[in-house]
Amino acid sequence: MTSAGVAAVRAGTLVDRTLGRLTAGPCDSLAIARDVLGLAAASAMVAERVTVALLGADPRVRRLADGRWSAVVWSGGAMPADALEHASFAVVDVETTGVSPARGDRIIEIAVVGLDPSGARMLHHSLVNPGRSVPRWVRGLTGITDEMLRDRPTFAEIADEVMAALAGRVFVAHNARFDWAFVSHELRRTRHLVLDGPRLCTVRLARRLVPGLKSRGLDSVTRFFGIDVVGRHRADGDAAATARVLERLLALAAERGATTVAELEAIGWRGKRQRRSALPTPVAEI
Repeated sequence: MTSAGVAAVRAGTLVDRTLGRLTAGPCDSLAIARDVLGLAAASAMVAERVTVALLGADPRVRRLADGRWSAVVWSGGAMPADALEHASFAVVDVETTGVSPARGDRIIEIAVVGLDPSGARMLHHSLVNPGRSVPRWVRGLTGITDEMLRDRPTFAEIADEVMAALAGRVFVAHNARFDWAFVSHELRRTRHLVLDGPRLCTVRLARRLVPGLKSRGLDSVTRFFGIDVVGRHRADGDAAATARVLERLLALAAERGATTVAELEAIGWRGKRQRRSALPTPVAEI
């Protein structure tokens, strides 16, 4: 069964584990966060945010009048867990000190835009202190300086907020391999967690759905769709633009008959899906 969305997990998928717990009876958000999601020190507020993000859009779960969560029993057969009409997306962009987290590069800015049938909204945006200096070429590209980051939180300090923004949503980015690799590396480094779940790449989707484009870089794709980018090469601006690109690509995919996230993933991948990699990425595709 396809996972309902992205999660940072120690084993299995968070949604499946939570559903397994709920089949035994209703639970409140704090119990789910602490006992199922492994957030032992979560406050009631953090637990509520994480659990709502994880389960709020899942048709297999409902909220009882007393605030507890309960599994839904369907009488007409199983509803696809990844149906696009119910899907919630987390559109991610990161700015970094370089191209390889395995070689010590770090996130210096991250933004997550939520996109679902109700519209798009910024779920999280933060500058991040990487604990190292920002290279000159990155300063020139992003305008982000060491001085801007000196008093900002480290990734460890915002990890819970990032997980809450991603939980239960399909991870999307323009050149998703790059952003996925950095977010996954930071969660592993700071929380000993592994990022798991479906992901979509708008570069790959554009390659299949808009084959006439010579370049699938964000500048080229937004120009094709007539989308204005406010704050290029900054995480919030690029994430917001990518969310608008995703909306256009979803419409094109629907014209091809895609109805589930799995079908959308299949459009973006030619042939057998390759092993996920964190190799350096051409700047033209970022």
